[in-house]
Amino acid sequence: MTKKSRLLVAAAAVLPVAVLFLAASPAPSDGPKYTSEGRLMFPEHYREWVFLSSGLGMTYGPLASGEPRFDNVFVNPSAYRSFLETGHWPDKTVFVLEVRQAQSKGSINRGGHFQADVAGVETHVKDEQRFPRKWAFFGFQNGAKASEARAQDDASCYTCHEPKGAVETTFVQFYPTLIPIAKQKGSYQPRE
Repeated sequence: MTKKSRLLVAAAAVLPVAVLFLAASPAPSDGPKYTSEGRLMFPEHYREWVFLSSGLGMTYGPLASGEPRFDNVFVNPSAYRSFLETGHWPDKTVFVLEVRQAQSKGSINRGGHFQADVAGVETHVKDEQRFPRKWAFFGFQNGAKASEARAQDDASCYTCHEPKGAVETTFVQFYPTLIPIAKQKGSYQPRE
């Protein structure tokens, strides 16, 4: 057998093992992590994730207040990359909604609004085997000081997200860089 033949045989033997290894790869390391009690662990490095958008005065639910707040939305990088390719959110997607106080007077600013302290952090997680609706919501009311949260069973999250989400239960209609991708991939559902 020639050297070239031996290399081809070796490559043919290794290829199926490599394919099996890739197919059995664990969930992305930036996906959701849970405690043994099923509580979502706080995604500590979410500020290093992909920033999707920011809104002012759009806060709702337990973090809403009389004063407008900033909502910053981040998504785990592996889910973002998959969305760019498919227009759909893969299993193990984690959205982080960071709600911050708005301030209007500080330093040289006298008229506009800028972000101040964290009021709370909420997450929207896709975990198809764990949640009957595939998606679940978690609240971290103490912001970065929280370590874990239980899934919110409150149906109010679903009554808005399920019928109003432009892509699955997510508000892609408020993420301007993702709208054209979702439309191109055919996953965008226009919502009022």
